[in-house]
Amino acid sequence: MSVPDGGSTPADNPPPSGDGVSWPESSPSPAGAVPVLSRSAHDRSHLARSLPDPTGGRPVRVLTVDERRTVPVEEDGDRPRLLWEERTGLPEGAIYLGEADGVPYAAVRGDRRLAVGGRPADTWAGLRDLGADLDDLDAGLLAEAVAMVEWHERHRFSPLSGARTTIERAGWVQRDPDTGAELFPRTDPAVIMLVHDGGDRCVLGRQAVWPPGRFSILAGFVEPGESAEGAVAREVAEEVGVRVTDIRYAGSQPWPFPQSLMLGYTARVEGDPTLRLDPTEIEEARWFTRDELRSGAGPRALPPAVSIARHIIDRWVDGELG
Repeated sequence: MSVPDGGSTPADNPPPSGDGVSWPESSPSPAGAVPVLSRSAHDRSHLARSLPDPTGGRPVRVLTVDERRTVPVEEDGDRPRLLWEERTGLPEGAIYLGEADGVPYAAVRGDRRLAVGGRPADTWAGLRDLGADLDDLDAGLLAEAVAMVEWHERHRFSPLSGARTTIERAGWVQRDPDTGAELFPRTDPAVIMLVHDGGDRCVLGRQAVWPPGRFSILAGFVEPGESAEGAVAREVAEEVGVRVTDIRYAGSQPWPFPQSLMLGYTARVEGDPTLRLDPTEIEEARWFTRDELRSGAGPRALPPAVSIARHIIDRWVDGELG
């Protein structure tokens, strides 16, 4: 798709057939100062990881994570709940997640089953599907479980010697058997930023791989030797060709797909606001007003409620960020 220097226009993103005015309403992020995947209500109990039995001999609740990173779920009234299996002790190969209200929790990699611990699973679903609907305890535990399973799946061999690692500290350390080096879980920092004009307009863009009509705020990974604020300015300049200032932190959220931490910011355009797109990264981008986003007359779809992108957009539209 060819996009002019000024970015796309409303004509490049027409509404669906029907009233010809607005897009279907998308689900907003839940109200609150914390992005939904940043919620947590358990103690990670990091000191217990070094003990022979971090559960202290207590029964443990175990969550199975399958190869598609989905987990068993039971419907409970208005919201889903994770289906935990009650075990008398920590299973072989389990990853200790911590505890809440004196109850230890753990995760294991396993296959999908119709029933877990004698209870039927209503469905199996992933963090993207469930994150916004779970309570604080389940949301925090699931984000941790998925991130840790991803780390184990992707780092089975030492980058130092190529030897297969051994697992220690209840799943929180992999050791290189040849060099003795300890390898710890990793997280890749990424910035995600809402660029605005200091008034009532912000920049939203879309990648070609996204569903048609979905727009979001800009994002990119922090490079080695770079600050998060430096990454914001660089990524904005690379993707849409404008300079920004007044870079303000807006919150963070884990995004374990597979191992990112999203650092949220707002940034104000400085100088010429004309958008000049990098077609290798952005297929479309343009300025949208608060009224367009508030009324549904803007993009066909915004990011889902589970993402920090939607959290930042909604807070900006409501005048809480700027």
